[in-house]
Amino acid sequence: MKTRMTETFGIKHPVMLAGMAFVSLPKLVAAVANAGGLGMFNSVANTPDQMKGIIQEIRSLTDKPFGVNVTLFFPNAKENAEVALGEKVPIINYALGKGDWIIKAAHQYGGKVISTVATERHARAAERDGADAIALTGLDAAAHGGETASMVLIPLVASRVKIPIVAAGGFSDGKGLAAALALGADGISMGTRFMLTKEAPVHQKIKEVGLSAQSEDTLRSDRIDGLPGRFWANAAAKRMVTGKIPLGQAMANARKVSKEMGLPMYKLFFAGLSQRGALDLARQAVALGGLNLADDPGDVQNVFLPLGQISGRIDDIPTAGEVVERTVAEAEEIIKALQKKLG
Repeated sequence: MKTRMTETFGIKHPVMLAGMAFVSLPKLVAAVANAGGLGMFNSVANTPDQMKGIIQEIRSLTDKPFGVNVTLFFPNAKENAEVALGEKVPIINYALGKGDWIIKAAHQYGGKVISTVATERHARAAERDGADAIALTGLDAAAHGGETASMVLIPLVASRVKIPIVAAGGFSDGKGLAAALALGADGISMGTRFMLTKEAPVHQKIKEVGLSAQSEDTLRSDRIDGLPGRFWANAAAKRMVTGKIPLGQAMANARKVSKEMGLPMYKLFFAGLSQRGALDLARQAVALGGLNLADDPGDVQNVFLPLGQISGRIDDIPTAGEVVERTVAEAEEIIKALQKKLG
């Protein structure tokens, strides 16, 4: 299936792996890329010293185009982006920050840049900055998204910008891909669907949660990690929404994150405080500690699981390659059937 997305990034299918913290790691990235989609590595939990080795690992697993995601308000994000640029990663995906300098640097070596946005205003700004495409995140998405549902947001932004749109939020199969194309997008990004695959580094208990969760089993709040986001509505998330922040856990998690990111506590604290208030910083520390989904979570009621509303339509754990292939095949069949139906 050819679209502006496939042509821009040199891939076979208009399907992207969302850059999920602790989930979109090398094996899953490569699996999506090898299936013809766009694999996207999430760098939020890595130090700049680790980045070069990770990029080399991805390149050892695939010779297809792939990307690196950087969330610019996090500590180390600028440095991680600089490593990715130095390694001439084919695609850089930035979010939550000004990325014009990334665009300029990537274009110097022929790289492409995707700006993740959730509003029409930010989409137009990314286009002005020179982004090659936007990842447009709707209300339906897991983790951080905008206030507008994909059904409204996609055609609105498609009527305002000329660059390709990769739609995110509410997609898990060919029906979603066909709908996104009809609404004006050039492809889709999937997070929850790829989290529930064999290659995803997610514990089986968490995958079982994703399989059993219904669309109404999520909640959206800015009280979980300080930014508006959608999570599984378990006991931990509900406690955070009511304002009960476990400060002891926040401090313990902050120390852990500080060690993992190779940053002194004071630097981590002031970097976070410059972006948000002290309470939101505490929320973020608690949530980050519950986001590492690879280890046995024990009581799943204590994890913080970003989960899209689309979880209610997912009922299996295939390989990432099977997800890409059947998504595209189903979309093509739907488009053909519609063409036949409409004469």
